[in-house]
Amino acid sequence: MNIAAIQTALEAVQIPNTTRTLGSEKAIKLLEERADGLHIGLKFGFPVGHIAADIANSLQEAIIGITGDAHIHLSIDTEITTHKVQPGVATIKGVKNIIAVASGKGGVGKSTTTANLATAMVRMGARVGVLDADLYGPSQPTMLGVQDRKPDQQNKKLIPVEADSGIQVMSIGFLVDTDQAVVWRGPMVSQALQQLMFQSEWDEVDYLFIDLPPGTGDIQLTLSQKIPVTGSVVVTTPQDIALIDARKAVDMFHKVNIPIFGVLENMSVYICSNCGHAEAVFGSEGGKNLAGRLNVPLLGQLPLSLPVREAMDDGEAKQLFDDHPAIAKIYTDAAFQIALTIADKGKDFSSRFPKIVIE
Repeated sequence: MNIAAIQTALEAVQIPNTTRTLGSEKAIKLLEERADGLHIGLKFGFPVGHIAADIANSLQEAIIGITGDAHIHLSIDTEITTHKVQPGVATIKGVKNIIAVASGKGGVGKSTTTANLATAMVRMGARVGVLDADLYGPSQPTMLGVQDRKPDQQNKKLIPVEADSGIQVMSIGFLVDTDQAVVWRGPMVSQALQQLMFQSEWDEVDYLFIDLPPGTGDIQLTLSQKIPVTGSVVVTTPQDIALIDARKAVDMFHKVNIPIFGVLENMSVYICSNCGHAEAVFGSEGGKNLAGRLNVPLLGQLPLSLPVREAMDDGEAKQLFDDHPAIAKIYTDAAFQIALTIADKGKDFSSRFPKIVIE
């Protein structure tokens, strides 16, 4: 068996939904002929559960002419590491990468986007958490179907609630009466966010999504100064008013040295459930134009969809993905782009540095 030829063929195999190859990602970690066949081991720095079968098929097609009918043993592993955050902020135990989901104004579907990006990441094979930082209007417990649960306490730490999908969830909604208004000044809000973040016992989370409140206020400032953020996603709707406010969120992230992974346009088109007619009720291409001006990817354009609204109200994000594969694909493609962008960032080595004490 010509191992060198097989290596060359494998390195040229394209990773589905990308322009990358196994060779460019240095994904081939094992290539060995044994008595029971050819053993191939791949390792990626991003989750590939949603494309693992496609990778296996492409690999088989690439080397079938070289190996003939040889039996192939394929293993695919993922090792997601901690990547760089803004300067001067230490990483958090149990959390590898933090993604802030923001918008300039309310009502654009930011919380819905957060819940569904997290659901997509879990289905791709990652360990995922969601921190609901919208302290005045926490909605993640409802959207992820855990509104009736409470976090346990252990060694003065809160144990995040685990949704049926496997997402670890922490929210002020677990700790206060959600029927009562949260009437807090800025310092109290900032302190509450830090307690939710640092006093929670996160269990080896690869990607933690933070659902931010709209605007550029106290919580956003605390986030930039105290919490290690790998990058951000800006959610907008296509109309001009939303885009004006989205640009403010973008400007905020630039000022605090938090990179923007991309723009996700929500409610891009309304499709009539009776006749199928599509109408851009909020305008068209607004998110695409914003992404172009910022020179960042447009992560996706999501329709104004009744099934999405119903799933969020009922806490059935997981069921939404099962029942509506076209919607699931948009969120999955967006989540995959985020994971790839994170994998390309420099790694964080701050936890390995010794602490120097001057006496």
